[in-house]
Amino acid sequence: MLRPEIRARYLRDATPVRLGGLAANLARVVSFSKKQEAAGAVSSLLEESRYFIEWSAPDLLPERMADVVWLIELGRKLTRWQVNWHTAQHDPAARAQLAAQAQIWSDEILKMSGLLTP
Repeated sequence: MLRPEIRARYLRDATPVRLGGLAANLARVVSFSKKQEAAGAVSSLLEESRYFIEWSAPDLLPERMADVVWLIELGRKLTRWQVNWHTAQHDPAARAQLAAQAQIWSDEILKMSGLLTP
């Protein structure tokens, strides 16, 4: 479980900034998953990202329900990765698969955040 001050700090930001933070976390997963020695960091980032989803999804407007459903499904996928990470971290193909998937997720969440549009 994450420390309460992390939650408080995260929730101070507006929803688009929170989603940007989630996208940044997943971008870090991309980078760290390429290095077996950073396996602990990947596990922590996966856990933190799951919390970021839990804290952000309820604040999306009702007309963005498709985004909420997508985020909930992403949370499930992150949970599966985290549960299997103790084995996957030793498999270069699995680490590469996570890196590729995390990049897609990061890009999608960044678009969802609206931070890229002027």
